[in-house]
Amino acid sequence: MAQRMTINYEKKPCYDIVFTEDFELLLDELQAFDVENRRVAIIADSNTAALFGNTVCDILNGHCKKVLLHTFPAGEANKTLDTVKEIYRELIEAQFDRKDLLIALGGGVVGDITGYAAATYLRGVDYIQIPTTMIAQSDSSIGGKTGVDFDGYKNMVGAFYMPKLVYMNISTLKQLDDRQFYAGFAEVMKHGLIKDASFYEWLLDNMYEIHDRDTDTLSEMIMRSCTVKKLVVEKDPKEQGDRALLNFGHTIGHAIEKAMNFEMMHGECIALGMVAAAYISWKHNWLSMDEYYEVRDMFVPFNLPISIDSIDPVEILRLTKSDKKMDSGQIKFVLLKKVGKAVIDKTVTDEEMMEAIREIYFSDEDAKE
Repeated sequence: MAQRMTINYEKKPCYDIVFTEDFELLLDELQAFDVENRRVAIIADSNTAALFGNTVCDILNGHCKKVLLHTFPAGEANKTLDTVKEIYRELIEAQFDRKDLLIALGGGVVGDITGYAAATYLRGVDYIQIPTTMIAQSDSSIGGKTGVDFDGYKNMVGAFYMPKLVYMNISTLKQLDDRQFYAGFAEVMKHGLIKDASFYEWLLDNMYEIHDRDTDTLSEMIMRSCTVKKLVVEKDPKEQGDRALLNFGHTIGHAIEKAMNFEMMHGECIALGMVAAAYISWKHNWLSMDEYYEVRDMFVPFNLPISIDSIDPVEILRLTKSDKKMDSGQIKFVLLKKVGKAVIDKTVTDEEMMEAIREIYFSDEDAKE
């Protein structure tokens, strides 16, 4: 049985998230948007198209003016303006107009790209999100952030543009390989750390059920994660204040992601960034030493890294300076006052960041000791 959550924008209902365990209700949900009289473009990467593309096309065929499936190669390296340009080209050739609809079928990269294409094609067409990965269901499909990377710099080009619907089929999480599954889990854990200590404890208490991908456990986990995201984005839809709390772990995490040429998954890099941020929180005397080590070590049973040997700490520090979260030359660093309560701090020094980066840096010399 489906459950719903409404996301408000500027204190008015904007779109619903539908939580379900299959695609059976998808057509009913889309018929509310008059799809019979619209062309529909399903945008997917090569992985998601192979898993779910035909299923979604079959559901919609015969119920829309036209259905097309546009596929691009999977991977963060393809989250670029060139990929968006190819979407524009296919939409133009298929004569899509402002009344037509885009569907993002996939993970965070697919959602960000599709949302940006929708925001900018003919100055704006409707789109919906069908997130199929942990990171997309728990985080990136909610809140209307869209965009692409530019010359390897993360999400430097984008727009705030709200979807008309987010349709979550929780069963798609069972199709993920282990690395994708656990990398996405980093963002789930982030929500507990920044806003909901009881959710953080629940995640630890339900570790084995999460590992087993128990359907009821996954459904509750995704709904609780989305509840945190809802509270934050409704209060600050365009990241003028508290929404920046969602960037916990992202300043150093994004720098590692770029330094590694996106060979590591986003969630893996964010886990490292959260360890570094928790370390600075300890050094600020906000977390106790025991709390810091608990936060650090809780990533391990979820197959997420807490150290890395293939980075240059000086380069990582340099890359943090090009992060889009800079504010008048100062980094808005997100720290933990305590588990479940994050704050934005503009006083973190380069020396503190370097110490934190070295905390997660495991060098060849360390291995010899």
